Amino acid sequence: MKTAAKSVEMSALKRAKMAKTIGTHSGAFHCDDALACFLLQQTVDFKGAEVKRSRDPAVLAQCDVVADVGGVFDAATHRYDHHQREFQETLHSLEPAKPFTTRLSSAGLVYKHFGRQIIGTLSGKADDTALVELLFDKLYEGFVEEIDAIDNGVSQFDVPDAKPRYQTSTGLSARVGRLNPCWNDKVSSADECFKKAVELTGREFTERVHLLVDSWLPARKIVEAAFKTRKEVDPSGEILVFAEGGCPWKDHLFDVEAAEGVAGLVKYVLYTDQSGQWRVMCVPKTLGQFGDRLPLPAAWCGLRDDKLSEVAGIPGCGFVHANGFIGGNATRDGALQMARTALAMRK
Repeated sequence: MKTAAKSVEMSALKRAKMAKTIGTHSGAFHCDDALACFLLQQTVDFKGAEVKRSRDPAVLAQCDVVADVGGVFDAATHRYDHHQREFQETLHSLEPAKPFTTRLSSAGLVYKHFGRQIIGTLSGKADDTALVELLFDKLYEGFVEEIDAIDNGVSQFDVPDAKPRYQTSTGLSARVGRLNPCWNDKVSSADECFKKAVELTGREFTERVHLLVDSWLPARKIVEAAFKTRKEVDPSGEILVFAEGGCPWKDHLFDVEAAEGVAGLVKYVLYTDQSGQWRVMCVPKTLGQFGDRLPLPAAWCGLRDDKLSEVAGIPGCGFVHANGFIGGNATRDGALQMARTALAMRK
């Protein structure tokens, strides 16, 4: 019996020695350290590793990997902090082929070194290196960079001290921040709250990977096909018609235009909505921002149905939004006529 008990004890000690640990700081947490810990737990080296939250150098020294604390960035020893005075690394500085110049947080550092591996695993596309690289860039631009910027206090606006017209408080970083125990909460455990933050950031990161693979990537072929046949729709080449409606098209179109050396060319895209009605949507000037390359005519804005058809001189019109970024028609020919007329009225 003693021998069996000793064997169980030795096995437990062996497992404890083999278990990897991730170190991060104690106290208030942020989105970057929560996401960094989730990402590390998805890697081959640190799969399922225990997270230790501490600021004690002796404790952190025993950890296999440390993120967002410790004052050291050294990938060789798996130290990923960004708070040191001299730290100015960006994805571009570490990989000059990348265009992203936002200063990295711990999330961005971990993503830079392990992102491709994690994407390959989560997407099931590890063998397709070109696809993984495309997803790596898209996830950084559309997910991780925001977290880096917010944690480092990087403004979204180029104009110094620009005052936003409204507050945004529903982003991932803000929601993670609200998971911290309230200042007057004497009961909640900060470590337990941090686990919820890791789960939240991990769930949204994983969902974003699957959304890109299952929805965004298939849409690229639709956009490429529409771009290729654009002059069959209209000789100007400034109108696209999508074979299927509802697909995410904007960043694909910007990519295709850039690759063809005709950035800013397309003004309108046509597609059907879920009810089978046709839509005319303006192409934005800049991804992720308001403002279009060529809004629909001001005289149409806010009008509907017969009144709109009368003013536009086009049968079957349904509506044009008050801001002129989208309109509708009952038929493809009607929608195309709206787009062509809008092009002709721009001068």
